[in-house]
Amino acid sequence: MTHALPKIAWIGLGIMGSPMSENLLKAGYDVTGHTLEQDKLDRLTAAGGTAAASVAEAVADADVIITMVPASPQVEAVAYGLGGILENARAGALLIDMSSITPQTSIDLAAAARDKGIRVLDAPVSGGEAGAIEAVLSIMVGGDQADFDEARPLFEALGRTVVRCGPHGSGQTVKAANQLIVAVNIQACAEAVVFLEKSGVDLAAALDVLAGGLAGSTVLTRKKDNFLRRDFRPGFRIDLHHKDMGIVTDAARTVGAALPVGAVVAQLVASLRAQGDGGLDHSALLRTVERLSGAGA
Repeated sequence: MTHALPKIAWIGLGIMGSPMSENLLKAGYDVTGHTLEQDKLDRLTAAGGTAAASVAEAVADADVIITMVPASPQVEAVAYGLGGILENARAGALLIDMSSITPQTSIDLAAAARDKGIRVLDAPVSGGEAGAIEAVLSIMVGGDQADFDEARPLFEALGRTVVRCGPHGSGQTVKAANQLIVAVNIQACAEAVVFLEKSGVDLAAALDVLAGGLAGSTVLTRKKDNFLRRDFRPGFRIDLHHKDMGIVTDAARTVGAALPVGAVVAQLVASLRAQGDGGLDHSALLRTVERLSGAGA
């Protein structure tokens, strides 16, 4: 590879994909993007990128193709088929899927791509919308070491913690564990909030002191204002966390790992979604605890 920066195709310009692609533009990369919403394509061109009318057009000339879409079916839709990545990318290209999907989907994609001479990394992220905007994401990667080494400068333009976790699918497995920890953490914080408020304590003061001790966490720091203001505009939607809890519970069952608390929180996430709150931020788990406690909405 020469010292010229690789040409990037970016597929999926949502809450995460838009700011991430913009961070690559700021780092000097040439980014051609495709997504389903015209306003997102307009945002990309305003930031200095190039809009493509299709996946095939976006990837045709790319050295590196990055996908950031909601779940396994969307990854499969953009990867496979006549208009997809594998049929239209050039041999030798590197496909980096940064979506959060099942580990098996990543393993299958890597195998299918190998037949086309395309290399693959699974590289899901943690840090939410704020982490994407600030380029401080944690990026967990599965795939070959040489491909990881080649992609590292690009990852470092997007995140602060970049770790290869093992072969294909490993990034997704670590992401599933991440989502388990985050959901249980949010649920514990939500229970504490309702307990504190019902006890008549100054919530802002309580959360400040809790954040400074062993109960402190990135979740509490990032979501404190959501709890205080009941601001549940989506940084990471309950719908997506519901999908992720399905991934982790299924993968854990496959390997024989018990997730007793995770299973309960998965059901609470499912309950929130069933009550019509799937489009809210995952900090809206607070609403479930309020309902169970006879408080709030």
